[in-house]
Amino acid sequence: MQLLSEQEIERRKDREELMKLGINPYPAESFPINVTAADIHQNYENNKTDYKDISIAGRLMSRRIMGSASFAEIQDSTGRLQIYVRRDDICGGEDKTFYNTVFKKLLGIGDFIGVKGYIFTTQTGEISLHVTELKVLSKAVKPLPVVKRDEEGNTYDGFTDPELRYRQRYVDLTVNPEVKEVFITRTKIISNMRRYFDDHGWLEVETPILQAVHGGAAARPFNTHHNTLDMPLYLRIANELYLKRLIVGGFDGVYEFGKMFRNEGMDRTHNPEFTSMEIYVAYKDYIWMMEMVEELLEKVTLSIHGTTVVTVGDKQIDFAGPYRRISMYDSIKEYTGIDVSEMNEDGLRKVCKDLGIETDASMGKGKLIDEIFGAKVEDHLIQPTYITDYPIEMTPLAKKHRTKDGLVERFELFVNGKEIANAYSELNDPIDQRERFEEQLKLAARGDDEAMAMDDDFLRALEYGMPPTSGLGIGIDRLTMMLTNKTTIQEVLFFPQMRPEKKVKIATDEDFMALGIPMGLIPALRDLNIHTIEQLKDQDANKLFNDVCGRRKKLKLVANNPTKEEVEGWLA
Repeated sequence: MQLLSEQEIERRKDREELMKLGINPYPAESFPINVTAADIHQNYENNKTDYKDISIAGRLMSRRIMGSASFAEIQDSTGRLQIYVRRDDICGGEDKTFYNTVFKKLLGIGDFIGVKGYIFTTQTGEISLHVTELKVLSKAVKPLPVVKRDEEGNTYDGFTDPELRYRQRYVDLTVNPEVKEVFITRTKIISNMRRYFDDHGWLEVETPILQAVHGGAAARPFNTHHNTLDMPLYLRIANELYLKRLIVGGFDGVYEFGKMFRNEGMDRTHNPEFTSMEIYVAYKDYIWMMEMVEELLEKVTLSIHGTTVVTVGDKQIDFAGPYRRISMYDSIKEYTGIDVSEMNEDGLRKVCKDLGIETDASMGKGKLIDEIFGAKVEDHLIQPTYITDYPIEMTPLAKKHRTKDGLVERFELFVNGKEIANAYSELNDPIDQRERFEEQLKLAARGDDEAMAMDDDFLRALEYGMPPTSGLGIGIDRLTMMLTNKTTIQEVLFFPQMRPEKKVKIATDEDFMALGIPMGLIPALRDLNIHTIEQLKDQDANKLFNDVCGRRKKLKLVANNPTKEEVEGWLA
């Protein structure tokens, strides 16, 4: 059973009334549109002759009924437009039902309508549409939240609860249209990056999301099963190993914007499903990649904001290069005073204990260093900063450093304390790569559920030879957070992962009877749209007494009327 509010019940009745009048609340035919609200507001004053015969559609968002004429507002994808509706204009003959009943009584806020007419300016100077034809396009049977705005456009009493906004993004976008700007910016970020890559001749590709071996990153995968092949599969945690296979195959540069899936925790910067851009360019190294990233992000921020300086919280972040470069060991020493570069696993565990950092037995040397870095360094990296030259244990897919033993040629880009990019000089020695995978298997045996799996087909690809290559991954969600000044990843995802909604428990007849309600009066409660104990307890005793007695009579129930004292007992 679906629980309905009084407004939802009334809207369903309005839907039925429209149908009785021969009006389909959900017509199949298309409605012609030749203009948008934004176009009208931007261009009407300069070219009034072009706005004499227009057709536009959108949601009905407000209405001021004034007898035989009314003002209302419709909202399309670009904004709002005031419309002026006269009874005699939309009801050409003697029958005025369409205005008096349909428009005034059966249409409500949130309904979609199509209108035709001409633009004019009211005496108060507001650009408006004088309606000559109106059509019902879609009847909303659930009311929108009421969002009030003052004369200056400031919002109060709005739809602001984060959980409701993220869970019901369709409502959020409707009543808080400014939210659309975040997602428009997100699309611009991706399109600008794509244009930059295409201009350099690099090829956009697609790689498998369902993978037989989860690889390319240290993360816990989502598991699934293919019935026909009777084999386990994983949602990809990264697309790196497939993109590098394409470099082996002869492409000089490939990139992919794609969804990644990691079966890990959720917080302000992590969602189990996220978007990453990964690019691999042959005959390059991580030093070249640093310069490319600086140029890329400078161009993107200039395109989005017209400047490289972006406001993030209370900080001003400048994406213009060059960015500061500091090795991981040096950054730990700078912010803790401790040199961990020569420490073994036991020494690192002692450092973690002294610094109050929790560890477990599954953590190897690389994980311990990463824990120290995350706890003591990351928050200090506000302006764009490259952390370079990672310990080899932390990065099984990167090439050994050309001059520093025990390190690999890797960098991560940190901005405002968060990592938004990760890049390597890619490991292309198949013998070394196999040994690195074998070390990962040892970590997995110790209980590290983020350790990489052995990928024999990838190793076979490397054995055919891969040219020197540099690879880069950029987290699109986090970059969008930076460039739209949002503090949570949920604000830049249309549909972030949410906990299951709590289901409302419909009360059984026995539940009501346990409160002392006679079996014969329960139909009266249900006819009053009281279907849960919570709904019952929210009632006013006097009103409920009168309503139940009235419904008992209307429904011709055999049961006797309750007393006021009995009704009060139901609510106690």
